[in-house]
Amino acid sequence: MKNATIVAPQPEAVEAGAAVLERGGNAVDAALACAFVQGVVDPQMAGIGGFGSMHVYMPSKGVHDILEFYARAPLAATPDMWVDKVQGESRDGFGYILDGNISDIGYLAVCTPGSLKGYETALRDYGSFDWADLIAPAIDYARNGLMIRNHMHWYWSKDQSDDGFANTQDKLRFSSTGRKVYFRDDGSLRDVGETLVNRDMADTLELIARSGGSDIFYHGELAERIADDFAANGGLIGRDDLAKYELSKVSPIWGEYRGHRIATSPPPGSGFPMLEILHIMENFNVRTMQHGGTEHVRTLFEAMKRMTIDKDAHMGDPEYVDVPFERLISKSHVAAHAQAIRAGERADVRRMDRSQRETTHVSVIDKHGNAVAMTHTLGSPSGAITDGLGFMYNGTMSRFNPYPGKPGSIAPGKRRPSSAAPTIVFNGDDPYVVVGAPGGSYIAPTVAQCLMNIIDFDMSVLEAVMAPRVVGVSNKIDICNRIRRSVEKELRNEGYDVARSPQTYAFAALHAIKIEDGVSRGAADPQRDGLSLSVA
Repeated sequence: MKNATIVAPQPEAVEAGAAVLERGGNAVDAALACAFVQGVVDPQMAGIGGFGSMHVYMPSKGVHDILEFYARAPLAATPDMWVDKVQGESRDGFGYILDGNISDIGYLAVCTPGSLKGYETALRDYGSFDWADLIAPAIDYARNGLMIRNHMHWYWSKDQSDDGFANTQDKLRFSSTGRKVYFRDDGSLRDVGETLVNRDMADTLELIARSGGSDIFYHGELAERIADDFAANGGLIGRDDLAKYELSKVSPIWGEYRGHRIATSPPPGSGFPMLEILHIMENFNVRTMQHGGTEHVRTLFEAMKRMTIDKDAHMGDPEYVDVPFERLISKSHVAAHAQAIRAGERADVRRMDRSQRETTHVSVIDKHGNAVAMTHTLGSPSGAITDGLGFMYNGTMSRFNPYPGKPGSIAPGKRRPSSAAPTIVFNGDDPYVVVGAPGGSYIAPTVAQCLMNIIDFDMSVLEAVMAPRVVGVSNKIDICNRIRRSVEKELRNEGYDVARSPQTYAFAALHAIKIEDGVSRGAADPQRDGLSLSVA
């Protein structure tokens, strides 16, 4: 490799990771420095109250792992705890809407966080830097402040009432810390360009840095403060949840598209839905289609709907349920889907009647060919912040199916299904594309389109990331505002229900690196104010 590259949605975080690469750190070191800063400068997207997964490829060490640090349901949770409170399901299938949004906002919404144990394990097993050294930039931003960015403020002020979920502003106001940090003295929301300071978070990160690892969070002083706070506020997370938290390390699952081998995350991650879309689309001559044209959009939509039906029927934690992903991405299964699409059959996504989600990502490749794709998140922010600790907890109980007996139903200690699909594509034996995205149910369709843009349409990584996208995770075709109106009209004339997004860059947020002739180039989705930096 002639250079190293890191790309993520937050410029401050990318700079922290690039500085580690410049100082001789490897891809894992850079990803972790980036991740800690992301939790400070985008605190509703990720942080130590969240969870995620890291896809690690280190050829010189013979390492190719998926480190899973997903959130787990509280040990006191039961499968039928919310059956009588169900109101509906979000159109994109991301979560379930309950009375009073009790699974979405507040202490009952929280699953046991895994991020800090994931970061520590990654550094111990794959990294080379000092723990406190990697955390230092995040502490500095928390203590001395950061500038509020456009996307951060857009998310804070977004009205989510149409989805049935609580608005982010209500979550920001939920705790005394939130009201102090995110609002002015007159109660108005801080604005773009203002400085955001969170000294409580800085103190917590300093404590973690001095402790040398994650034990203080899961067994020590922080665990006690967290458990006491949840007990005082009717939450379900207790000392046992934290002390018994376990992550996992597994092999990636593999697919293939036009001769390129693709490694991605197994269930409960969403690598297989992404592969299923690609495997269906491999049955079509995509290269001859007009990108964003009627045939292209229609075919993608029908493939995505069929993936969605399969995912909704089978996705869950493989520690608890069988997830037959091998069959779902098999040539025979996807060929049947492709045949139905050619025959003009329209798939029907069934959901309860009654959206972009809260996640972030980092892709890195270093000069030694080590690659990392890490997607980490709060799932959605709960609004809950323990006084004096500064960080917000995840709000991911809403992702579990509130009805017992389903693959995604609630169970004590169960991992909630994740939409993340951190992916590495190989050209022969060498990494070719390192990619991932935040964006909930839109991640798998978005990553798949990025790879088709590169492989079928010969796009550069920047073109592939910026190209207009569509998603089909319901019976409505969601199109970004750069899909031609004439295409929308043709689809409507064919009887399709089409929803045009007002966003120029819509549906998840790709952050990708492409490697050619030993040179890596990255691209950050313009939707998220991100940055790509290369280091010689």
